[in-house]
Parts: sequence; structure tokens; C-alpha cells
Amino acid sequence: MPASFSGFSPAALKFLKALKKNNNREWFQARKETFDTELKAPLEQLVNAVNERLLSFAPDYLTEPKQAIFRIYRDTRFSNDKTPYKTHIAAWFKRRGITDKSAGGFYFHISAEEVVVAGGVYMPPKEQLAAVRHHLVEHHERFRQLAASKKLKTLTEFEGETLLRDPKGFPKDHPASDLIRRKQWGWHSKLPAETALRPDLLKEITARLEALAPGVEFLNEPFRVAAKPRREMFFE
Repeated sequence: MPASFSGFSPAALKFLKALKKNNNREWFQARKETFDTELKAPLEQLVNAVNERLLSFAPDYLTEPKQAIFRIYRDTRFSNDKTPYKTHIAAWFKRRGITDKSAGGFYFHISAEEVVVAGGVYMPPKEQLAAVRHHLVEHHERFRQLAASKKLKTLTEFEGETLLRDPKGFPKDHPASDLIRRKQWGWHSKLPAETALRPDLLKEITARLEALAPGVEFLNEPFRVAAKPRREMFFE
């Protein structure tokens, strides 16, 4: 039978809302069973269902749940915010054949405030940033055509820090100047938090991932290496 997902329970959003107010180890550990039952296990089921849908439009992005799902624990080593837990659950689907963690992929997260679906390359380090910029210099027309497509126009392009001038080492006043001044490229969509409770959550997520697929593939072209066709299945 095809993998399916009937939605998270109201208890899942209730837990995330309460975690935001009680972000400490004592509170979380006393309710870890609730987290495992209402959030962790259903998220694994959802990732399996998304993987099955990816077979039809982005088979190279299948990602095993244990690799796709982000840990709930925050890395506080270099942050002034020492709260130990994230207040959302999230998953990331990366492309087969690319070892670079900063390459493009598909993402979604669920919080007490919203459901976010996104895809692209976000704030890559210096060398990867240069690779995408060079790719855009050579193929900016194709990128603009993709961005203007009917499906991608339903999503919102990433916003963020942009250079005031063309980056060093790149041609000045190039037709792609507005693109290569960016530090991130991609699109996202926000849905009400209550979407997570509905049986059509899977449909809502995968419809947006399918719209994102051509753009994400374009952004991954500078990172791609030869890879064998993927045949693994991560769902029952």
C-alpha cells in the first residue's frame, strides 16, 4: 500500500506551544514520551510518505528519515541563546551524489505558529557561494525563466542580506548582477499551523516540493557529481 499520513494530533501543536514557554530540560524530560509519541514517530511516518511522493518528480532527493530529520536539540555552543530545544520539528531532503552539505535541497518544518515548506541554497560558505554565482553568470536567463514559471510564482523567493555592489572577481554591471549579489537563492511557502493537523498535510507539502524541484535542481548543478540511479526505498 502507498505510504500515507493522516496528520499530526492536536497534542503535537499543544506540545510545541508549551515548549516555547518552558524551554528547559526538566520540563522536556518529564514529557519526552509525549514528544516521541506525538511528534517524533509521526514525523518519521511523514518523511517516509514524502519520500514515496518524491519518486515521481525528484527521485534523487529520497532521504532516509534518520538522515532527513533534524534533532530537536539546539547547538548552543556559539549562541547567546542557551535554550536547549528547538520549538519546531523539521526535515531536509538532500540530493544524491552531492556530499556538500551547503548544496540545495527540500525542507519543511512545523511549529505552533506555522508550517513552512522551502527549497534552495541558503547562506552557503565562501567557495560554494562563488560556485553558485559563477553558475548564475553563465545561466541567468534560464534561472529567470524557471523563477517566472507558473508553479514557482506561487511561492515566495528567499529574502536576506544582499551585497550593495557586484562581488569581487565577477564582471561589473552584468545582466545577472542582481542575482549574484544575493547570498541565498530559493523559495518558500508558509501555511497556517493547523495545516499540520489535516489529512491533506502530505499533499500540501509535496505539491510545493514539486513546484520547487526545477529550481532546486538548477541550483544544484554546480555541486553535482556523477551518481548511480537511486533505488533504495525508505518506506514500507
